[in-house]
Amino acid sequence: MPSQPSTTLETFPNPQPAIDYTIRMSIPEFTCLCPKTGQPDFATLELEYVPDKRCVELKSLKLFVWSFRDRGTFHEAVTNEIVDVLAAATEPRFMRLTARFNVRGGIYTTVVAERRQSGWSPLPPVGLP
Repeated sequence: MPSQPSTTLETFPNPQPAIDYTIRMSIPEFTCLCPKTGQPDFATLELEYVPDKRCVELKSLKLFVWSFRDRGTFHEAVTNEIVDVLAAATEPRFMRLTARFNVRGGIYTTVVAERRQSGWSPLPPVGLP
């Protein structure tokens, strides 16, 4: 069993590449360090994406998220870095990462970063009675 964080993301072939569907993941134990104070910052990451040819493998995602634990970084920077790395690895049709950081100095911070393939647009919403 790995006992070290990793910056390598593994992927696997999308089992249904002909259709749009959404994968949603909640990652409630994200930590990094405040670049100003060195104190830990805690967040819940909400990842949602419409895969194209590849999906991210969960164990490698867990080890990747762990790799930020001892890094000093601003909330905005780390959210965009994570979504950039994930999007580069999977090349999804659409990806959104919402990072909900715990309170710091009386302020909650939420950062939302999206990436989308050129020319892709979502299906229209379905309204049910």
